[in-house]
Amino acid sequence: MPLGKRKVRFPHAQKPNRPTSSIPMTSAMNPSDSKARPGIPALFTQPPPIRDPLITETIDLQNATLEKCLPFLKGIHSTQKDFNDHGVPALQRDLHISYLYDALEDYPEGFVAMDASRPWIVYWALAGLAMMGEETTRFRERVITTLRPMQNPTGGFGGGHGQTSHLAGSYAAVLSLAMVGGEEAFGLVDRHAMWQWIGRLKQPDGGFRVCEGGEEDVRGAYCAMTLISLLDLPLTLAPGSQAREAGLESLTSGLPEYLSRCQTFEGGISGSPGSEAHGAYAFCALACLSILGPPEEIFNRHMDIPMLVSWLSARQSAPEGGLSGRTNKLVDGCYSHWVGGCWPLLESSLEGKPDSTEPPANSLFSREGLTRYILGCCQGNDGGLRDKPGKHVDSYHTCYVMAGLSAAQNHHYRTDSSIASNNFSSSFSWKSSPSRDPANVFSRGDRLEPMHPLYVIPHRAAEQMRLWSEAQPLFV
Repeated sequence: MPLGKRKVRFPHAQKPNRPTSSIPMTSAMNPSDSKARPGIPALFTQPPPIRDPLITETIDLQNATLEKCLPFLKGIHSTQKDFNDHGVPALQRDLHISYLYDALEDYPEGFVAMDASRPWIVYWALAGLAMMGEETTRFRERVITTLRPMQNPTGGFGGGHGQTSHLAGSYAAVLSLAMVGGEEAFGLVDRHAMWQWIGRLKQPDGGFRVCEGGEEDVRGAYCAMTLISLLDLPLTLAPGSQAREAGLESLTSGLPEYLSRCQTFEGGISGSPGSEAHGAYAFCALACLSILGPPEEIFNRHMDIPMLVSWLSARQSAPEGGLSGRTNKLVDGCYSHWVGGCWPLLESSLEGKPDSTEPPANSLFSREGLTRYILGCCQGNDGGLRDKPGKHVDSYHTCYVMAGLSAAQNHHYRTDSSIASNNFSSSFSWKSSPSRDPANVFSRGDRLEPMHPLYVIPHRAAEQMRLWSEAQPLFV
């Protein structure tokens, strides 16, 4: 599941015959055994002062994760190099670029299991290269040739040749076409068939299925609204759609209310009403709402903001500084985006007005902590980024770890107006400027390009696809 990973749940029941009075501390976890590199605050070099005395498999895994992370956070791991004055290792830009270029080449036989994720493989690599400042238009012909057979006559893109159309695959395909740009790439999308297909996915309760006969969840809503807004699709429901027969009038009817019902008792947002809160679904819901209207207006109408801020804040761990996706789970680099990408949207909503070119006085999350975790713990030795120390690098984590770092390095704000003439003008009014937060601990050469906070592609790519789509003849 590309939009946020489902992870194994571990039991919280106490194991038999295990002590509960204290938590074993290994030498790697003992701050007195190894001295941290100069410039690193003690917050990031010592175990948390308050420890849960209950010994469970979850606690064991958290202790093991902490043990693996501390040498990287202290800057004393043998594989790290090129530290700045804050004790933070440099972004290995050239190695990561090389890794992403390789990711666009042939794959070994073992990757046959990823055949249904081919649009995602293209998207992850292109988005990562774009954040590194590489030119993605050079891949235009290859991307068009790769994606053309995946588009179905009935609308949408499948994950591979001959596969059923799916909103997640269609999302990745359209974003990839936006990044390579050009009329041929934009024109590949059959917008009329896409509109009809999305209409068939619209549900009477306001949400969207991810494919015909598939599950309904927040991913579907976010992917659908991304496609609708970038492609400037009509909001009118196509004749014969289930939602229209149930009395709904448009693709957006009942959608904010559906997303509101996905907020849980914890304050987080679940994939569907009644499910567990998850960081990836939080981003999908907030980005979806931000496409539908200005965050300072629509969030307050449909979300309990204090509860959501509390839940999201609890996803950042100390001393790691990284983010987790759910309550009682481990830090994972990909949530640098899925959770970290929520903060620009929430900060904009709380700022209460557009044109806030000056960043808020206090960030709602620790940009320093996230930066230290990404640059210290997530970089692979030979390029690519990973979940955490001990894990392998992959394109998925490379893309979303960098997206989180980019979000932490930049200030995102909305302008007072947009030149967009479609129904989603506020979603195209976002701008970015380099963060000047005094807590920035990365070097100038480690700065990444900003990405659109809703679409996670360069601002220019989103704007060009919007302009092209708005210029096309109406078909309703």
